[in-house]
Amino acid sequence: MNSVMRNIRHVVLDMDGTLYKGSQLFECTLPFLEALRAAGVGYTFLTNNTSRSKSDYVRKLCALGIGAVEQDIYTAADATIDYLRMHLPHVQRLALLGTPSLCEQFAGEGFTVDFTGPQAVVVGFDMTLDYGRLCRIAWWISQGLPYLATHPDLICPTDEATVLVDCGAICAALNAATGRTPVVLGKPNPEILEGVARKHGLNIDAIAMVGDRLYTDVAMAQRAGALSVLVLSGEATREEAEACAPPPDVIVENVGELGARLRAETGA
Repeated sequence: MNSVMRNIRHVVLDMDGTLYKGSQLFECTLPFLEALRAAGVGYTFLTNNTSRSKSDYVRKLCALGIGAVEQDIYTAADATIDYLRMHLPHVQRLALLGTPSLCEQFAGEGFTVDFTGPQAVVVGFDMTLDYGRLCRIAWWISQGLPYLATHPDLICPTDEATVLVDCGAICAALNAATGRTPVVLGKPNPEILEGVARKHGLNIDAIAMVGDRLYTDVAMAQRAGALSVLVLSGEATREEAEACAPPPDVIVENVGELGARLRAETGA
């Protein structure tokens, strides 16, 4: 076994499908987080799910028994806000397709949700989606406004008997209707991991990205030059992972197996 974890100083953790699924915490999650702390490895919770605000995630994590504060969490909505401020600083009015929580987060950052005279369009994971708003968003996209998607995920993991249609699938409908594709933020945009590395004063090769999706979590790590760790507790299968070129650096059944490897390689 290669000592791939020995030089890792910070782990960026996907949440749904990695630490829990829907409302069910994986049994191995808390021991894994304890293994990180014992080894002196920091961690950031990262999600592409923009249906919840960061305060919502803090409440959810704490309810599951995972101690967290907002500073521990980075979301695709944060990445979108950072992009707007850097590349479209004049934009204040947004036609925003998202949940009330997402709208509140953008409002808290100084943006106004405006479907009558917006300066840009932002599409997120909208579990409150209705047909009228979908059509109105399509109209503004068709008018040539800057068009952003918070993330590319097609479905959201769930432990319920349903398929949760996520932002990427919503955008697929909008793209078919308008002929336009958005600037996509969130994972797999490598700037997220680069920002985490800067925040903690680390080189990117000291960062590991742990997640259950090949086209977001693993792709982002590979683009950034971080260690890519795929857990098989969510969306991707081992067969899909091994067929990738290149495959993930590490493939484990769950974070419990990763924690055991970390303890073996660091002696923690």
